[in-house]
Amino acid sequence: MSILHDLATTIEARKGSDPDSSWTAKLLAKGPEKCAEKFGEEAIEAIIEAAKGDREKLTSEAADVLYHLLVMLAARDVALDDVLDVLAKRQGTSGLAEKAARPT
Repeated sequence: MSILHDLATTIEARKGSDPDSSWTAKLLAKGPEKCAEKFGEEAIEAIIEAAKGDREKLTSEAADVLYHLLVMLAARDVALDDVLDVLAKRQGTSGLAEKAARPT
């Protein structure tokens, strides 16, 4: 089991919890749109740190991005393993070939 699986399991367990007891429960209680918005904010912060070249801050922001991605997925009932299955199917395929094969 990976740390991402552990985190996804914790996030799932927070669904329906008291929003005053957990940041995750608070985000989930606000709905999928707010979870997506928060993910976007964190992604932008990571982009900014990547552009600045601050490795330490980028690493921290990347952790925030992964966490908020998992919250956003949980808000829409998308399992981490479903995402990992898509990545596994793409493995070994050129990114250019995979993108060209997608329906338009």
